[in-house]
Amino acid sequence: MKKYIYIVPLLILILAGTGCKKFLDVNHDPNNPPDVQESLLLFPIEAALTTTVTAGNMTIGNYSAIAIIDCYWTQQLAFNQPAPQVDQYKLQPADLDQQWLEIYSSVLQNLLILNRKAEADSNYSYAVIAKTLMAYTIGIVTDHVGDAPYSKGFDGKTVVPYDTQEDLYKTMQSLLDSAITESALPAGVSTPYTDDPIYYGDIPSWVRFAYALKARCDIHLTNAPGHDAITQSNLALQDAANAFTSNAEEATNGMYIAGSGETPWSEIPSNGGVVPSSVFIDNLVARNDPRLRILTDTGRGGVDSGRVIGTPTAGNVAVYSQVGSFFADPAAPVYIFNYTEILFIQAEAYFRTGNLAAATDYYTYGINASMSKLKLDTTSSAVTTYVASRLPLTSTNALQRIIEEKFVSNFLNMENYNDWRRTGFPVLSPVRGAVVPTIPRREVYPLAELTANPQPQQKLLITDRVWWDAP
Repeated sequence: MKKYIYIVPLLILILAGTGCKKFLDVNHDPNNPPDVQESLLLFPIEAALTTTVTAGNMTIGNYSAIAIIDCYWTQQLAFNQPAPQVDQYKLQPADLDQQWLEIYSSVLQNLLILNRKAEADSNYSYAVIAKTLMAYTIGIVTDHVGDAPYSKGFDGKTVVPYDTQEDLYKTMQSLLDSAITESALPAGVSTPYTDDPIYYGDIPSWVRFAYALKARCDIHLTNAPGHDAITQSNLALQDAANAFTSNAEEATNGMYIAGSGETPWSEIPSNGGVVPSSVFIDNLVARNDPRLRILTDTGRGGVDSGRVIGTPTAGNVAVYSQVGSFFADPAAPVYIFNYTEILFIQAEAYFRTGNLAAATDYYTYGINASMSKLKLDTTSSAVTTYVASRLPLTSTNALQRIIEEKFVSNFLNMENYNDWRRTGFPVLSPVRGAVVPTIPRREVYPLAELTANPQPQQKLLITDRVWWDAP
């Protein structure tokens, strides 16, 4: 892969204040310091990850980020711009260059440095965080393209082979197991606090996050070659039992401030007409879902009106519904991994192992946890009526309803695209004016990879499947 070097600007300024002698020493490069404190690395890593990857900052290179593309392709969001656009499956290799630069340089490369530094200094609390975020980030890459550079991607070589997706899943589980093991070691002399806006250095919380990621990896492989659904479901149940137990424990980054460093989702209303799609809005309306008014605001005239992807653009985007302030408020946190996802993973796993009663329990817990997170009264008539309307689960409707409810509770989350490919739910149809005949099942590799690191996997099309997405 093309090797990118990312230097944290704040770090450069801090080192610059140590005196002219440092800069006059010909044996040291002042712009590439050989030793960096863990506390100076962690905050900008977490900021880069949640801002430009998890929350789909829409200004990086003037192209849509992975998170936004997923929202288009699962038809949660639409783009009010002249056709064809990304929501009609127009995606070019150059569109992904900046996103890969952020992932590999700003995030993964610095996480590797952080992990090595933390282990060398026996500051294991930082190593736990580094390994957990490495697994999370690798998962984003491989789930979108399949095989990807990793094990040989950071040694300074320009051309490196890709790790297979199967091997990357093993790598993720190994990193998470190691993070869990190291959490029992002494935290170290230097420990995270304000430099960790996700959990403020609370290692038990990071361990729960690690187990949540393990459960996600387990359930992803229910259809993967060489794996079976029951075994993977039992593994998911085992790992989920050690993950989040409430909305308060889920992984979020609350570093964003109105007027200065605003949450990336707040860009949606002003960024070229990105609005909820008609598919998402119409489903919520049809089910009389109480979450509709929290997740979205009405369009002009107080009408719930999602955009039909592929139709002529509206002259005034205000005719459409907008993403609600719960996500789009400038000071809203970025939700990295939701507690409700763990509940729906357990519901799916219990269903796949034949325990419909337990699946129903966790499914119901998941809906209520989603309502509660959005500050809705779970004892109100609106919520209890809605929950009753989504029951009972049966052997024929359970998987569809579990994923449909997970889809709503995971609004704007990349996991929805993985779930759709794994299960076929929610049921989606190709949009109007699509540039390919079917909904894409993967992203393309970026242009920088095609030119600097040619690999056989790069010939795959967006309609081809990744390894775990077996038909």
